Amino acid sequence: MSLSYSVPVHAAPAAAEIPPFVDVPSTLADVADDGVSAPAELVPGLEAVVARAQDEGIALNVVVLEEPARLDSNLRDLATEVGAADGGTVLVLGPGQVGTFSDSIDRVTLEAGQDSAYTSDPVLSANQFLDVVIAPGPSWTGLTLALVALVALVLGATGWANALRFRARQDGSAQDADMPGAAGTTAVSDTADSRRVTTTDAVRPND
Repeated sequence: MSLSYSVPVHAAPAAAEIPPFVDVPSTLADVADDGVSAPAELVPGLEAVVARAQDEGIALNVVVLEEPARLDSNLRDLATEVGAADGGTVLVLGPGQVGTFSDSIDRVTLEAGQDSAYTSDPVLSANQFLDVVIAPGPSWTGLTLALVALVALVLGATGWANALRFRARQDGSAQDADMPGAAGTTAVSDTADSRRVTTTDAVRPND
């Protein structure tokens, strides 16, 4: 008897898929030349964006597709292919689609820049993308330290309040112990009554 085994579809990572209409060698050659692979009328404006990125210390390459890809992720795959060959940060723009890659910018910042690049003007999209990735972000170290300090402050205040409540309970218990109780009062009364009875019996004449 033969046994057959099936491998789950999700076990293998999805292969990169670059749009079939993209000439990858030509695109890589254009990017290596001036950082831009795009229709001729867009090249000057995009070269200015690339130059501005260089002034900010970012090696930016921009690729513009004239046709939409089958999937949005195809643009990311193309950006990754260009980045693997040339390094730096890659922005791929298509009709209503954006894909990015970077070996120096964190994914959160990269995706924020990508979200800003959805316009109908590739030059505007590239400029807006660059504006986001060069904008100073929050200091995560500072935020972490502030959060730790806040937690310590809250814990300290809670401990101080608990100590005050405990001390108040202790003081209340001590005061209750110092006050005469009902049992003591009854004992005194019983003793006094006993003395009165004894005195009366002593002076009563014998029958």
